[in-house]
Amino acid sequence: MSALPSRDPVTAKAVLRVEGLRVELRDGSDVVSDIHFSVAAGEVVGLVGESGSGKTTIASALLAHARAGARIVGGSVWIDGTDLLALPAAELARWRGRRVSYVPQDPAMALSPVLRIGTQLHETLVVHEPALVRAARADRIAQTLRDVGLPSDDAFLRRFPHELSGGQQQRVLLALAFMLRPTLIVLDEPTTALDVTTQAKILETISALCRSHGVAAVYVSHDLAVVRHLADRVIVLYAGRIVEAASRDALFDAPAHPYSEGLLGAIPDVALRTSLRPIPGLAPAPQARPQGCAFAPRCRQRSTTCTERAPALSPSGDGQQVACWHPLTRRGAGRAVAAAVPTPVRDAVPALLEVDGIDAAYGPRQVLFGVSFSLQAGECLALVGESGSGKTTLARALAGLGDHAQGQVRYEGQDLPLNARERDAALRRQIQYVFQNPYRALNPRKTVGRIIGDAVHHFFDVDRAEGLRRAVLALQRVALPPETLALYPGDLSGGERQRVAIARALICEPRVLICDEVTSALDVSVQATVLELLGQLQREGLAILFVTHNLGVVRAVADRIVVLREGRIVEAGAADAVLDRPANLYTRTLVHDSPSLLRASRAPPQPLRAAS
Repeated sequence: MSALPSRDPVTAKAVLRVEGLRVELRDGSDVVSDIHFSVAAGEVVGLVGESGSGKTTIASALLAHARAGARIVGGSVWIDGTDLLALPAAELARWRGRRVSYVPQDPAMALSPVLRIGTQLHETLVVHEPALVRAARADRIAQTLRDVGLPSDDAFLRRFPHELSGGQQQRVLLALAFMLRPTLIVLDEPTTALDVTTQAKILETISALCRSHGVAAVYVSHDLAVVRHLADRVIVLYAGRIVEAASRDALFDAPAHPYSEGLLGAIPDVALRTSLRPIPGLAPAPQARPQGCAFAPRCRQRSTTCTERAPALSPSGDGQQVACWHPLTRRGAGRAVAAAVPTPVRDAVPALLEVDGIDAAYGPRQVLFGVSFSLQAGECLALVGESGSGKTTLARALAGLGDHAQGQVRYEGQDLPLNARERDAALRRQIQYVFQNPYRALNPRKTVGRIIGDAVHHFFDVDRAEGLRRAVLALQRVALPPETLALYPGDLSGGERQRVAIARALICEPRVLICDEVTSALDVSVQATVLELLGQLQREGLAILFVTHNLGVVRAVADRIVVLREGRIVEAGAADAVLDRPANLYTRTLVHDSPSLLRASRAPPQPLRAAS
């Protein structure tokens, strides 16, 4: 996956101008403040930063919207000379969708499950362009579907959202957004849950549509490797302020702010196994931001000035702006200095978990075909493949959650029932599962303390004080403060919820941990912390089955890789061998499509030729 050519924003007209934007909570503390930036027609600007940095708050404010408990109290959002924040409600409703569109992270939540795809597309045009006759609407829909790489025949239009893959659902959302030919499109983590090949196609589609239609785009993401391949310019946010703004190449070549450098140092890369460097500490909540530079408590080069006065955003060369009293000046400060870390060599020991000939089917459709592999204590085995390859079906079967699987699984040499109800409490405790979707994994009516405490008291005979001690320790291991125990899942970000889910699994002291895309919703620094934790647990003997589409994460944590395609293993082997010298064309395609900060662009993978 190669980087796209960047644009010169100076030569294009700025269609979006954000000036002095400020969003506050009810108590008067600001979520974001003093936000200034512009976006030109056809340009893509990336908004990056950890959870709580204000990315999604700014994205929502671009549609003159603030989440519950917050309000926009200052600034302007100008689109083609009109300030959206000054529009009356009726006119603002006409602007949303028609002039500024929004693509959310989860297409399954954004599309109506009871309406066919064609109906949802037609209704959008009827609401926003009522003058279009039915034939013109059909032509617009057909053209837009072709633009986003979807079929436009009646059979496709009659499908419901649940009949589409995740990538197809996301393309439908892009069609809904681009169909009205908006001036601005806001994309909030639209590829987070997609496999690398689908992600690559979606990113190419976004770039092509923005340039061909002259649409300005704001792309919100915590995945800097993706931003590197899509954005023309990047804005780095920390604690509700812009700390750096730069062209794509300037930021990734020579970050000027220590926080930007820290984010780059925490990114795992498919091209090379490196030592990840999590940023120490946690980002402050709006009510607890320190005097002076908000990043100072986590910065290695802070001075007295940093703790006393907040720096203003100032020019720093190469068109960069940085808010730092001690900006970095060396080029290549981010990733060029990365050094390879050898994959640990593990002794040959008897397998802890043996999987032999697993088949699975949903009705007449078979999704797994004779899958076999083994997992040792202290080993991390990565299970990779596109959406629909059978990864999650296999993972759930091993956890005893699949009702459609057959075959043999042995744990410590003993047969392991594929139904969790047939396993005793000790087995259930020793094999834990962390689900992909943090929004559905936690009971919204229970506090975090109750959620984790229930797991402790279910498996261990401990008093309340000991249960609380273990819960606090579990949260600390996933970089969450003890105060989180009093919060409900609805009070947490997606990344924070996922860390709670991981803590709930770890508190059970498992011997096998099945991780289903557990880092896809995490910030890069928190992800690095979690990967570091998993590595430590491996060294203590924990066996990990790691289901993921992120081959950068695979490079960082996996000892071995199993590649699934359409329910069959097409390649398996040591992680470095599979990623450096993939033998199967499908595997080579996955590696090629994975975003990388270290790898030079390469030609598309070619089939292996038979030796002559």
